[in-house]
Amino acid sequence: MIRMPRLITLYLARNVLATTLLVGAVLLGFNMLVDFASEIQDVGKESYTLSHAMLYMFFTIPRRCYDLFPYVSLIGTLLALGRLAGSSELTAMRAAGLSKLQIGLAALLPLMCVTALMVVNAETLSPAGEQQAQSLANTKAKALIIARYTFLWVREGDIFLNARSGATRGQPGAEWIELDDVKLYQFDKAGRLQSLAHARTAEHRNNGWTLFNVERTYFEANRVRVEKIASEKWQTALDDKTIEATLTRPRYLSSSELLTNIEYLRRNQLDSVKLEETYWGRWFYPLTVIVLCLATLPFAFGSLRSGGLGQRLFLGMLIGIGYVLSERMFVSLSEVYRFDVRIAYLISPILLLAVCWGWLGRRE
Repeated sequence: MIRMPRLITLYLARNVLATTLLVGAVLLGFNMLVDFASEIQDVGKESYTLSHAMLYMFFTIPRRCYDLFPYVSLIGTLLALGRLAGSSELTAMRAAGLSKLQIGLAALLPLMCVTALMVVNAETLSPAGEQQAQSLANTKAKALIIARYTFLWVREGDIFLNARSGATRGQPGAEWIELDDVKLYQFDKAGRLQSLAHARTAEHRNNGWTLFNVERTYFEANRVRVEKIASEKWQTALDDKTIEATLTRPRYLSSSELLTNIEYLRRNQLDSVKLEETYWGRWFYPLTVIVLCLATLPFAFGSLRSGGLGQRLFLGMLIGIGYVLSERMFVSLSEVYRFDVRIAYLISPILLLAVCWGWLGRRE
């Protein structure tokens, strides 16, 4: 294996990056156009205006870029390398002594730089943008209500909280949680119900939780005792972020928030599988990009030499859809059969590389 000339590396990288960015712009534009048409139908509901719809789409751009990028990079690599193969430039590189792996790594280099940006995006811009977008979307329902909760169940130690409904009220920077028809069930270590508190409302502000119009029932050994209290403070580690996290899509949280809530669920012996799937999906995101791009190399040196744009697009979509379905299937199986989700995330990349590079090896 000879050392790859810097000029060829830059030439390949520039072609792949330019094609990938073009594909990304087209797919992102199409994705946003479809969703914007749906948002237009909601203009006029309560205080939701056209400017709200446009801002909503703008704030969701970071999340859309993160979701689309693995498949954009796949199609972009296929198109770029397919075009170079069609003009015999890849053949010339091979004749100069460059290996397929060297060419593939040169094509992968710019995509890994963009992948690093997408990883940072997933931890910063994407969650922040989704929160702003959700705030705008909730103006369709009622002003000054940022988020609604219905039939909420949360556990903190031996206490289970149930609220019939509630909302995050206020303005950005001055919000508080208000829950209605709240019940607090407290159990002892043996699983026996110790007390039941029913509050008409519960508020969480900067100074903690306050329960209003409370009727607390104590189940003692030989009697049942009832107390009525106008208001009282509720001392608990449960905060507004924990409640919001139980109702927010896991993929809209940052990795640190996911990890915090996974620890919370484990501490309270609750199911954390969904959050763990999303958390480890973040770690395997760069691997997904690498594998999808390397999987295109056998086709770039083979069937794409004489294939047109339509064939390359079809092949890219076929590989992408197959990979998504395969990954979802194995991740779901890990949830059903309770094996490590990290193993599930490894199976699809290994299978894809084995199929693509095994096919290339047989051809040679």
